[in-house]
Amino acid sequence: MWLALKLAKHQRVTLVTKAIPKESNSRYAQGGIAAVWNATDSYDNHVRDTMIAGAGLCRREAVEVTVREGPDRVRELIDLGAQFTRSHDDPNDYDLHREGGHSHRRILHAADMTGAEIVRALGVACAQDPNIEILDHRMAVDLVTRSWLARRRGDIPPEPDEDEVVGAYVLDLRTGEVEAWAAEVVALATGGAGKVYNYTTNPDIATGDGVAMGWRAGARIANMEFVQFHPTCLFHPKEKSFLISEALRGDGGRLITPEGERFMPRYDPRGELAPRDIVARAIDAEIKRRGLDCVYLDMRHLSEEELTRRYPNIHGRLAELGIDIAKEPIPVVPAAHYACGGVQTDLHGESSVRNLFAIGETACTGLHGANRLASNSLLEALVFAHRAAERIVPRIGVEELPAIPAWDAGRAVDSDELVVVRHTWTEIRRFMWNYVGIVRTHLRMKRARRRVAMVRDEIETYYWDFKLTGDLVELRNLATVADIIVRSALKRRESRGLHYTVDFPESDDRFIGDTVVRRWEG
Repeated sequence: MWLALKLAKHQRVTLVTKAIPKESNSRYAQGGIAAVWNATDSYDNHVRDTMIAGAGLCRREAVEVTVREGPDRVRELIDLGAQFTRSHDDPNDYDLHREGGHSHRRILHAADMTGAEIVRALGVACAQDPNIEILDHRMAVDLVTRSWLARRRGDIPPEPDEDEVVGAYVLDLRTGEVEAWAAEVVALATGGAGKVYNYTTNPDIATGDGVAMGWRAGARIANMEFVQFHPTCLFHPKEKSFLISEALRGDGGRLITPEGERFMPRYDPRGELAPRDIVARAIDAEIKRRGLDCVYLDMRHLSEEELTRRYPNIHGRLAELGIDIAKEPIPVVPAAHYACGGVQTDLHGESSVRNLFAIGETACTGLHGANRLASNSLLEALVFAHRAAERIVPRIGVEELPAIPAWDAGRAVDSDELVVVRHTWTEIRRFMWNYVGIVRTHLRMKRARRRVAMVRDEIETYYWDFKLTGDLVELRNLATVADIIVRSALKRRESRGLHYTVDFPESDDRFIGDTVVRRWEG
């Protein structure tokens, strides 16, 4: 939406979304948006914190750009209408949180519903802009490139690094029809891939669509082995993906066992404020060592009034579930949360395929390295959408677009075996959780590679035999992303950041560098 608003000043923009416009990973972001905001902090501090969290793999240029341009983008967002929580002591200033890995308080937030507030403000602006057309309940199936068109005509396709995107095929989820869309520029802003794992904080729409489409189009995909598991997802039978914000730990929350023992200081001197990969592994170790279902986050040091004011959404939802966080600790477990890897881009969000851009979680800009610093993700989305617009605007109206042929469904028929899709979806998510989760082994990852290869073969046959549905397209994308994660993880024979393998428990400087996969290279 931020990119669309920037481009709509110069050209007509079409937003395609498979649900409703506000439904996204961004909407569920609780903690906030990190930015250097007052004189007690500095760009150097924020850069250093990000680099440390990234465990040696951050691209320094991307970090510098994001940190230094971030405050201006946040001010633009405020001018657009986003309302962040004011300081309790000084209504003229903003309340700033501190989260794990941050040396200073720099997290602007809208209570504990920051993402929802940002999406609300952007949604209002997009709906009012006459140059933005929003097509909901439509899902991109595949990108159209010049090389794809050349192969279809029997011509010699361009070299991989000279390829260019010219449009996309889009499935209307209400009619089942596939539409051909030509476009001067295509931007993937499809969020992450949390649904590839059995337990995730992500909504159902997070099926890795952008990464899978980018890979099929020949774009470079980088660092997909680095999947961030959020340490604290609510453990409750009636709520499978409710995030308990890191801000609670920044506000003094303590992780404890059922007996009330605090355990984080045994794993890291920073305790609960250690980076997420360390906290998630510590919780996982405690659960496995003690045979627990979960651990607990204790917020009883804060009063009912403080908890209600600071965390109205979390406090209210847990109260509905019968948990009074002022009187009892919160049951939590780790869950897949954020993909640090994605479609590899330059400092303007452009992929290795010309005119194909990737923004937000579906991109790998180099900012996050091997582990994302808390609340840097919303900042990255704003900064790189702005920078992408700067590159896109001069290209508008320069090149003539080729005609895109209508979608060819071949002999595909309606499926009468939807149970196959549901069963395969569940199978992928379970073996990814068990074999390529928080703690990995080479043997389990090899087993996952064999399983995902078999599943992908089955899905490809099913994909071409039956008419497309949203579930089938998502399943195909999930299987592709699972395969990329496994292959990338097997390439990295060390432990670094979010990738921890028992077989290679130490970091190895020979592996400092991006893990890149590409369809052109097999």
